[in-house]
Amino acid sequence: MLVLNRKIGESIILGDNIEMMILDIQDGKIKIGIEAPRDISILRKEVYDEVKAENEASVNTGDYILNVLKDIK
Repeated sequence: MLVLNRKIGESIILGDNIEMMILDIQDGKIKIGIEAPRDISILRKEVYDEVKAENEASVNTGDYILNVLKDIK
């Protein structure tokens, strides 16, 4: 993991086309602005983890349903 110190107004560049800028720091919270192409998905980690878990559960449910349907024959 790369750990960087940034001040308000300073940026971090990811790849060639994603810029993350520190906009504000108040009460122990950091406000970050992200400029990226529209085709780049940007999610908070907790949302990403939830979507991933739902997708995995859906796949597992699909396997169960396929097995049930195979047994019906």
